[in-house]
Amino acid sequence: MTNPVSVADLMGLSGVAFGTSGARGLVSAMSDRICFAYTCGFLQHLARIGQFAPGGHVAIAGDLRPSSPRIMAACAAAITHMGGYVDNCGFVPSPAVASYGFTRNIASLMVTGSHIPDDRNGIKFNRADGEILKADELAMRAEILVLPDLFDEQGMLGEVATLGALVNVSTAYIARYVDFFGDKALQGLKLGVYEHSAVGRDIMVALVTQLGGTVHRLGRSDRFIPVDTEAVRPEDQALARQWSAELALDAILSTDGDSDRPLLADENGTWLRGDVLGILCARALGLKAVATPVSCNSAVELSSLFDVVRRTRIGSPFVIEAMQTLVADGHAAVGGYEANGGFLLATPVTRESTTLKALPTRDAALPIIAVLVDARRRGMTLSALQAELPSRHTFSDRLQDYPVSHSQALLARLQQGSKTEILSRLTQMFKSIAGVATAYDLTDGLRMQFESGDIIHLRPSGNAPELRCYTESAAGNRAAALNGQVLKLIAQDRADS
Repeated sequence: MTNPVSVADLMGLSGVAFGTSGARGLVSAMSDRICFAYTCGFLQHLARIGQFAPGGHVAIAGDLRPSSPRIMAACAAAITHMGGYVDNCGFVPSPAVASYGFTRNIASLMVTGSHIPDDRNGIKFNRADGEILKADELAMRAEILVLPDLFDEQGMLGEVATLGALVNVSTAYIARYVDFFGDKALQGLKLGVYEHSAVGRDIMVALVTQLGGTVHRLGRSDRFIPVDTEAVRPEDQALARQWSAELALDAILSTDGDSDRPLLADENGTWLRGDVLGILCARALGLKAVATPVSCNSAVELSSLFDVVRRTRIGSPFVIEAMQTLVADGHAAVGGYEANGGFLLATPVTRESTTLKALPTRDAALPIIAVLVDARRRGMTLSALQAELPSRHTFSDRLQDYPVSHSQALLARLQQGSKTEILSRLTQMFKSIAGVATAYDLTDGLRMQFESGDIIHLRPSGNAPELRCYTESAAGNRAAALNGQVLKLIAQDRADS
C-alpha cells in the first residue's frame, strides 16, 4: 500500500480537477492511478453518507472518445477494489446511466469529457439519489486514500478489472419517452439526426423511429468531433442549412459527445439556442417554476409563462439546488435548464393519465422531443414556435487557450472599487461596442447591462483554459456581432497588458 494521500492533493499534482460537471483534465494526466483514486474517493464519500457498502453495485458508462474504455476499466478496478460490483452500461448517454442508477438507488459514473476536444476527458459522478452537488464535491476532495500497489511508474495498471457483461439501459431510456408521448407523437415529421460522434446517436434514431417520425441519418463519424451546443461550429451551421434545403426536413436533431446537451435545428436549418429550447420545453411540459443560470436568455422572465424563475450560478449542481428549493417551497411543476440546452426535470409530469417521472440531471432527449411534439400538436414550424417568445437573442463563444488566471485577473480588474467606479470602468472598456454600462451582476462571472439593452457576460470556464462570453440583444445578428467584438477587444487587451 502507498502512503495516505488526499484527493485534493492528487488534484493539485495531476491538474485533473473538479469543474461544473465532475473531474476533467488532459488525457495524459488522467492516468489509471488518478482515475482509480478519484473513484475510490467518490465511493468512500458515499460510504460515509450511507449510499455505498461492500457488495453494492455501481453503474458505469462512457462516451466514444478513444480514451474512454481505458478510463472506464480503471474506474471499474477501483469499484472492485472497494468491494463493489460493476454494472457495465457500455457506451450510452449520461442521462441514461444516471436514470438507471437513480431507479435502482445505486451510484453511477460516466466517463466523458462532454463537448471538449478528445485530448481531454473526465468522470461525472452521481449519487444514488442524484448528481453530486458542491457539498459532495468538497467532501470528496477531503477524502484520504491509501492506494494499493497496482500501478507502474507512469501510474498505469498492468491488469484491470473486467467491465463484465453489458447491462441494457437503452431500452428503458427510450421507453421513458415513447410511453409518455406515444408512438405516433412525431408521425408525419421528416427529421434528420446529425450523428457525428455522439454516444447517443443510435438511441436518438431509435427514439425518433419509435415515436413515429421519419429519420434521415446524417454526418456519422468514426473520429471524435467536439460539438459544443453553446458555440456551434461554423461547419455545423453550414451543414444544417445544406441538409434542410436538400432534404426538406422539418428539423435536425443532435447532441454533444455524451448526449446530455441537445441541438435542435428548425425547418430552415437554423440551430435553436439552448436557453430558448429550455423555455419552449418548460412551456410544452406545463411547468410553472423554473431554475436557470444567470447566463440564460431573459425572455424566460419577459414571456410571463412561469410563476417563478430562479436564477443561479452556472452549472447543473446549482440548478439542481435551486430546483430542490422550489420543490421545498411547495411548487408542484418544477424543472430547470442550462444555456447548453440540457434540461432537468425535478417533478413528475402527468398528461392524460400518463406520467413522465422526474429526472433531475441534464438530459438532451426531453427538450428535443417535447418541443417537436408541441410544434406538431399545434401545427406550427419550429421557427414559428420560437417567434412567439419575446425578441431576445443570445450568443456565446469563447477565447480558447486563455488561462483561468488571465480570466480571473481581468475580472478582478474590472470589478475594483465602488459601484460607480465599476460602471465607469465598464463603460470605458466597452463603450465603443455597447455604450454606457448601467448595471452589473456578480452571481457567476461578470454580467453587464448597457443602456442600449445589450448584455455582455464574461466567465472563466469551469473545466478548460477558456474565457466564455455570453451576449444578449434584441436581434440575433446584433448578439453575434457583439460577441465577436467583445472577444476581439479582450484578446487585444491581453496582448497590450
